[in-house]
Amino acid sequence: MSQSDSLAALRAHLHAIPQVRAMQVEVVGDDDGRLRLSAPLAPNINDKGSAFGGSLISLMTLAGWSLTTRRLTDAGLEADVYVADSQVRYLAPLEDNLRAEAYWLEEGDWETFVATFRQRGRARCRIAACVRLPGGGEATVFSGRFVAVARG
Repeated sequence: MSQSDSLAALRAHLHAIPQVRAMQVEVVGDDDGRLRLSAPLAPNINDKGSAFGGSLISLMTLAGWSLTTRRLTDAGLEADVYVADSQVRYLAPLEDNLRAEAYWLEEGDWETFVATFRQRGRARCRIAACVRLPGGGEATVFSGRFVAVARG
């Protein structure tokens, strides 16, 4: 499967989730080991005119889930991926569109994660994500542990 086909499959999978459609989440890309999602501010706004905290955490969780799911799919594996736990810090209000990126957080690598999954039928990883401010700084940061379990 080509990268564009793989990203299209991820988009379709995500858009099956009602909250993703309501937030108007889009898959921006996957390069340099980072998966990027975006969402417009308008459907994700709070009463102060900035991004709603629930939308920020949702977008970062979706980015981490998407990154983990995509790495398994690219290895030819089918798994159910769950967020096991997460921690979030809100650093600055965001008054612009939401742009999240997720990336590997811990020691080790994707090859070890995939090998563990193949051997045990389950594996876990820690993913970091952030939502950027328009100038490039961080509005919100996330750290989460994701668990993949073989289907069937």
